[in-house]
Amino acid sequence: MKKYKRVFVIVIDSFGIGAMPDSEKFGDIGVDTYGHIAESVDHFVIPNLQRLGLSNLHPVKGVDPVAEPIGYRAKLRETSNGKDTMTGHWEMMGINTQKPFITFTETGFPKELIEELSKRCDGREIIGNKSASGTEILDELAEQEINEGKLIVYTSADSVLQICGNEEMMGLETLYRYCEAARELTLRDEWRVGRVIARPYVGRKKGEFVRTSNRHDYALKPTGQTALNALKDASYDVISVGKINDIFVGEGITESYRSKSSVHGMEQTIEIAQKDFTGLCFVNLVDFDALWGHRRNPQGYRDELERFDVKLGELLPLLQKNDLLVITADHGNDPTYTGTDHTREKVPFLAYSPSMVQSGELPEQETFGVIGATIADNFDVEMPKDTIGTSLLENFQ
Repeated sequence: MKKYKRVFVIVIDSFGIGAMPDSEKFGDIGVDTYGHIAESVDHFVIPNLQRLGLSNLHPVKGVDPVAEPIGYRAKLRETSNGKDTMTGHWEMMGINTQKPFITFTETGFPKELIEELSKRCDGREIIGNKSASGTEILDELAEQEINEGKLIVYTSADSVLQICGNEEMMGLETLYRYCEAARELTLRDEWRVGRVIARPYVGRKKGEFVRTSNRHDYALKPTGQTALNALKDASYDVISVGKINDIFVGEGITESYRSKSSVHGMEQTIEIAQKDFTGLCFVNLVDFDALWGHRRNPQGYRDELERFDVKLGELLPLLQKNDLLVITADHGNDPTYTGTDHTREKVPFLAYSPSMVQSGELPEQETFGVIGATIADNFDVEMPKDTIGTSLLENFQ
């Protein structure tokens, strides 16, 4: 018999809690997303995360541990060779990625890739080829793309190749065709990025350019079956909120909701919590990473956490006795560290159900894969072959 009917897993994208033992190999020394945010601000109000034992798990300045935290908590290490969104989420659901995705943040894409992509994109000259904000690069280069028939290609701190196209001048079909060519090229090991993203926009001159909702992601499929596939195959609901559907390319998903922001993602989760389902609601809240971590803005990150905590306070009373809530992260992104890249960090595991009569801190776990394994154990489904992680379910009393 299932212990919990509904499981909610909420990923605070990039919310690390201190360096991994091997973080120096990734160029990350002394990183601590949560700790350094706390040190950088004069106030920090997250009472619901406090109740769940976040600062008991990882003490920081200005957010005190509580005498009797609710639920269970642990630090999770990442087994996979990486520190990116796809690697982290895939590991949660059982995949150990040892061939890392490549980022081109500091250098732009290699000349050979750009030349081959240009050939496959009707010979258009490629401009940009650097790490940039999607809105800023439009102001900088979109007039040139439109007037001279060129093609904006850029990246970010993530493992992505992004192509901009004006919906009225280039057309969506052409933009999508170019992205399909880029996806094929970036399957090569030396150019292997996690996602190719079509970035359509409208407008004719600087100050008027607006990205549209016709974005399309061409992600790599997970390299194997995950806990999500196991749940779906056993006829359980697997509801995704935010980027989850893109990260898993729809694999193992039964219902999907796109979010406009992290606050919107929590509002969607609150709505889902008021519906009847049996299975998993898997949520990614990306603004922490995209808006604040990469942009090295600890105050903005703090504000986003406070907004999240308010919504968490609305979600907690809606949980039923046969619900389980897990709050975690997929990697770090210390907004006080050098550069703009993710940081290799441990992540929190906060688990709570209204039915729990005990609480406590569990030993540090060697893999994010304990999350998927725990969910599969709860629903009595077998994890797919070659997945990693052991269940923590028996610890929840």
